[in-house]
Amino acid sequence: MITTITRFALPHRFTHEEAKQAFLASAPKFRETPGLLRKFYLLSEDGLYGGGVYLWQTRDAAERVFTPAWHAFIREKYGSEATVSWFDTPVVLDNLVGETLSYE
Repeated sequence: MITTITRFALPHRFTHEEAKQAFLASAPKFRETPGLLRKFYLLSEDGLYGGGVYLWQTRDAAERVFTPAWHAFIREKYGSEATVSWFDTPVVLDNLVGETLSYE
């Protein structure tokens, strides 16, 4: 399993509602993404940065999304460059279903 964390500056201070609407608009694009298990949309406390935490089955699946076209989309939509950080995810605790899962 792989976790990626993305971060980008927003064009102005977003309110919770502005971020919610922007993120809801992009969510359908990710609904059927092969290998994507979960995506958490993020808004910094000061409203100046957005991003996401993605849980992937494999790095290959993630790399198929974080392409130059994805970076261009962020640049065009928000006017800033995005960073992508990569993490191996050997254990996931899910309190909603009451499970701790480990992965190879």
